[in-house]
Amino acid sequence: MNGRVAGAIPVSGLHAPRSIGTLVDEIAVLLSRAGVADSAVEARDLVAVVVGQNRFWPRVHADDSAPADLVARALAMANRRATGMPFAYAVRRAAFRHLALEVDERVLIPRQETEVLVDLVLRHCNERRGGLVADVGTGSGAIALALAAEGHFDRVIATDVAADAIEVARENARLLNGKSTAIVEFRVGDLLAPLHGEQLDVLVSNPPYIAFDEAVALPPSVRDWEPSHALFSGGQGLDATRKIIEGAPALLCPGGLLALEVDSRRALQVVEFMAAGGEGAFKEIVLHQDLMGRDRFVLATRS
Repeated sequence: MNGRVAGAIPVSGLHAPRSIGTLVDEIAVLLSRAGVADSAVEARDLVAVVVGQNRFWPRVHADDSAPADLVARALAMANRRATGMPFAYAVRRAAFRHLALEVDERVLIPRQETEVLVDLVLRHCNERRGGLVADVGTGSGAIALALAAEGHFDRVIATDVAADAIEVARENARLLNGKSTAIVEFRVGDLLAPLHGEQLDVLVSNPPYIAFDEAVALPPSVRDWEPSHALFSGGQGLDATRKIIEGAPALLCPGGLLALEVDSRRALQVVEFMAAGGEGAFKEIVLHQDLMGRDRFVLATRS
């Protein structure tokens, strides 16, 4: 998985002057030899990430001279990508809503469909001012930080079972640099355990929901690189989700919101499990679809 690729460009020793366009072309050749699809597009996007500009910048500035430090960073990223490392890990950056997040192998790469989960929470809370939100299994901090930046909450608690994931989330919070009025707090622990004694207005989570025996069907870029604790759950992928649903009523205020991302193949099971909760714990259980029209999100209000 992490072996050196034949033909990789050494970062050290390459001090010959080159233009931005030449650099993009070099990287495209490297990625193509490594079997990366759309190597020319990825090469352009990789250079754009390095300079912190949009994806069209390398084309517009193709004749500009490429500074040595830009060349070194771009080639380091390209060599990582050539090993099969996912693009986001190779460039150490992923976009999520209005955020540019730092990511590496310690955290799940934020997905575009999860942005819809944030939208659903914000829409539900559009008239709310203040309150306490918890994001369980925060990983890079994507959901927690998006809610802190775009919502009107007093405090956001982000939890994760992995202490090294929390390190990444803390750094991303630091990079948010005052763009949030909410206080963001980080806690390490399994699922709801770090939230004991809290009274939440919103509990949101994108928990692990892939069954262990489904690993073989995943793309290698996911299965071989992303952290297994953020992907897989027992009970045919439902254990983590069930534990959150079972523990949520004790943490949510009356009228509080539980918002979950779920496996589309098991979304109806999650709805049924919520509906069967003891003493009618939840009301207004609603199933929402993702950008591809798949059942992906379940929202429920605490009775």
